[in-house]
Amino acid sequence: MSGKKKYKGVIVPAVTPLTEKLQIDEAAVSRLFALFYQHKISPFILGTTGESASLPLQLKKDYVLAASKNKKMGSLLYAGIGSNVLAESIDFASYCSFHAVDVVVATLPSYYGLTEKQMLKYFTTLANNISLPLFIYNIPATTHMSIPLPVIDELSNHKNIVGIKDSERSEERMLQSLQLWGDRKDFHYILGWAAKSADALLNGADGLVPSTGNLYPEVYADMIKAFENGDRDKMYAMQQLSDDYGALYQVNRTLGESLHALKLLMKEKELCEEYVMPPL
Repeated sequence: MSGKKKYKGVIVPAVTPLTEKLQIDEAAVSRLFALFYQHKISPFILGTTGESASLPLQLKKDYVLAASKNKKMGSLLYAGIGSNVLAESIDFASYCSFHAVDVVVATLPSYYGLTEKQMLKYFTTLANNISLPLFIYNIPATTHMSIPLPVIDELSNHKNIVGIKDSERSEERMLQSLQLWGDRKDFHYILGWAAKSADALLNGADGLVPSTGNLYPEVYADMIKAFENGDRDKMYAMQQLSDDYGALYQVNRTLGESLHALKLLMKEKELCEEYVMPPL
């Protein structure tokens, strides 16, 4: 992780706090953002942990507005714009650009299986038609496709594509990615696989995107500090805590079940309510 890079550190994929009537809980957004900023962490709204695929467009806009009201001056705000409809992603990126979002993040459309050529064309078209910097988001668990590294490497030369958020659980892929882009000043690698957080930092990752950061952001803030201080023992102690806390809501649960369990734990900490969107 280089101190000179712009997109780095801990970027928590925030849950979407909801009321019983399935509207944005603005008070909970305020509490959650305050917790992140207390530990110098950047929020990433409308990602997988944020149930983005289940949210209607107006609810997404409401979350962007609530986030913009609570955004700390000088901080970075990330927002997911993924959709099966390209035009919707482009339009929503435009909305984000007017409401304090600094970086947008997009997965592949997830209904049709795509060829490498189609993947390349999709992200190129998206990047050509938005004004905000774009992170590619690779998450085979939900899109059922893995974006090949050569495709990402070609896309990394696009002036508006600034990085990859990779949630594929492959240590070989992670190390190959860091060999490709670890020394690039214009392209960033952030890992969305909490179990390999310490290893990723030690091998040159620019940042981490751990869902458990919604509950215990201090674990990842302390891991970053330990990395900066060259304290490997402390890093791996924080990795063990990350594994233990993640197991509380993830073990023996589907991804969807784990998101509800995460909100239940967050309710215990008085951060948000337990409500999730259908079908979860």
